[in-house]
Amino acid sequence: MFEFQPVFPNVLTSQILVMSVFRGHTLTCPTEYQIGNQCCQMCPAGSRVEKDCTEFKQTSCLPCTEGTFMTHPTHFMRCLSCLRCYADFGLKLKTPCTATSDTVCEPLEGFYCLFFIEDGCMEAQKHSSCQPGQYISLKGTALSDTECSNCSDGTFSDGTLLTSCQPHTQCQSLNLQLIKPGTASTDAECGEQSSGAVIGIVVPVICSVVAGISLLILRKKGRCKNTGMIGRQFIGHCRGKIRTLHLLSKTEVCVDHCFHTKVGQ
Repeated sequence: MFEFQPVFPNVLTSQILVMSVFRGHTLTCPTEYQIGNQCCQMCPAGSRVEKDCTEFKQTSCLPCTEGTFMTHPTHFMRCLSCLRCYADFGLKLKTPCTATSDTVCEPLEGFYCLFFIEDGCMEAQKHSSCQPGQYISLKGTALSDTECSNCSDGTFSDGTLLTSCQPHTQCQSLNLQLIKPGTASTDAECGEQSSGAVIGIVVPVICSVVAGISLLILRKKGRCKNTGMIGRQFIGHCRGKIRTLHLLSKTEVCVDHCFHTKVGQ
């Protein structure tokens, strides 16, 4: 007769071996780092790994040297290099580097950040300049660029008055003559009144004054005296006085410094 031999012990042994292999491949280290089949303790922030752990020794750590840092517990064997704030990239130092934190840079005055990293900036660019004929409608900051707008009609900006456009000079209000009209980028040009324009204004005024004075003199003083002759006839004025023609002697007579002129001569 054949003797019955159970197979269960062999099956159980195989299952145990498979589970052991499976567990070896799924080794996890939640707060450590894995080296082979070992879970090694990480080095704290501000330090780096000098030697990995073994079955008999813990992880060996060294502090970060000057110019390097490590912000979190790590398994790295080298600390990270501190960021430098280069003026060529539009940056200046905001917060210096420590063993546990990186350098923090910020934009130079008149620059705005292009690329941000956590609380700092990696590269900045100079604010845009408004062109002649424009003004700054929104001043640039460390986070945003300058915004420009065009000058409205009747105003100008030559590129130096950046916060607002200025009104064109009104030449007439200064008793000056407009030489060249203003544009969006230039002011109006004014000059002295031309001689022709001055004469055109002054001569009519002088004539009006002379005519008024003459009329006043005529009314108060200007009458020809009676010469005792008869047959006089009014024929005009001479030097502001009434001029008459004596019909018998055919002479012109004027009062005060009068002159006599023979008619027909």
